[in-house]
Formats: sequence, C-alpha cells, structure tokens
Amino acid sequence: MTAVLRLDDVTVRYGGTTALAGVDLEVGPGERVALVGASGAGKSTLLALANGSVPPSAGTVRVLGADPAGLSARDRRRLWARVGTVHQSLELVGRLRVVHNVNAGRLADWSGARAAWSLVRPQGLPEALAALDRVGLADRAFERTERLSGGQRQRVAIARLLVQQPDLVLADEPASALDPVLADRALTLLGELAPARGGALVAALHDPGLVRRHCDRVVGLAEGRVVLDRPVATLSDADLAEFYGVTT
Repeated sequence: MTAVLRLDDVTVRYGGTTALAGVDLEVGPGERVALVGASGAGKSTLLALANGSVPPSAGTVRVLGADPAGLSARDRRRLWARVGTVHQSLELVGRLRVVHNVNAGRLADWSGARAAWSLVRPQGLPEALAALDRVGLADRAFERTERLSGGQRQRVAIARLLVQQPDLVLADEPASALDPVLADRALTLLGELAPARGGALVAALHDPGLVRRHCDRVVGLAEGRVVLDRPVATLSDADLAEFYGVTT
C-alpha cells in the first residue's frame, strides 16, 4: 500500500544550520502520528517539507505517492490541494470575515471567478457553516476574523480544513491556544478527517495527554534526527514524560 508521506534520507539546511539530518520516515494510510521533541528539534521543518513550503537540501520527499519535484506546476497544485495544514501562525486574513477564511479551504476547487465572487457573496455557505458549527463558531461566521480570540482563530483554521477535506492533514501545535475540552475536540476532528478515508494525520504536539488519546504512533525528534519511533501503546506515561522533559 502506498505511503501517505515518505521521507528518504532527507536533510534540510538553512544557511549554515541543519534543521533535519538524514531523516527516514514513512507514514501509512490511516495513521495518526504525533511529532514530539523540544523547540528547535525539527518538527516544524518536517511539516513544512510535507506541505511543500520547504524543499529538501538532500534526499527525497514523496507526498501521497508523488515526488513534488518531478511534477508539472499544474500537477503540483493538484497535489497540494490534497494536503491541509494548520500552521502555528494559522495564516488567516484578519480583515476578512470568518466565513471567507473558512472558504479558503475550497479555493483549489473553485474557478478564479467563483473565488472572487465569494468575497462578495460567500459561496458554499452551508458547508462553511456546518464546519464552523463543528468547532463551535457558527454564530461568529460573519464577524471579522481579527476580532476573535487566539483560540477561536485556531478553531477557524481547523474549520478551513474541514471544508477542504484533505488526504493528508499536517498540524503544528493545533491545540496550543485551546482549553483542555476544546483541545480534545479539535484533535478528534483532525484525527477523523483524513485517516478515516485512508489518509493520515501528522501533528506536532506538546501535550503528552493529547498524544496518548489521539495518536497511534509517536515520532520523536532531537537536533534534527529521529530518535524515537514507536506505537503509542508501547510507551508508558513515564516514557512520554521523560521525552518531554517533565516529571510525573
């Protein structure tokens, strides 16, 4: 069965800094993978490789069975339309209404004319409102996004993925601004989104509890290298706590 994401001996350098060094990783259909490690370990860089925003300095990256470097510009756009990302920065447009930021998840499927008209009269409104309802924000659909709290904006970014329906979900600390109840709800939504259809979730998470409740596998990074790769079920709470550098 074709891997959803595969890295073969991948290195990423930023000038004189090596962010990832010789990483091998394969994520299969249906997997929910937690990326763990200290700040600067390489988690965000690995996610950026997977969504095409950072190219490898060496090695090969295959996403949904394809090598992006070998695709035409048109085929690359089609590939990236199948990949959804919750960035740490969220990448929302604050001056736009919430519904428009949610609809950004549909832009790859729409013509330029439909996308432009949607800024005047939102298209796909039932789907956008349904996604916002799932994250508890249906009543904020027509507010300017900049008026929302950090946690609410994080949920808008998740609603954007719900309308996009990607085959690979990448999430960089997707629950960092959420309270425990909303964090669990968000990870449940992300965990059901792609894996249920044979895709995968890869999420950088800082909370061992979320890792245990919502992921099947843990990949630990340290100084740009994979130093841990095990099923969650084989790790004790003490194992996870030790890796995170906390005491139980």
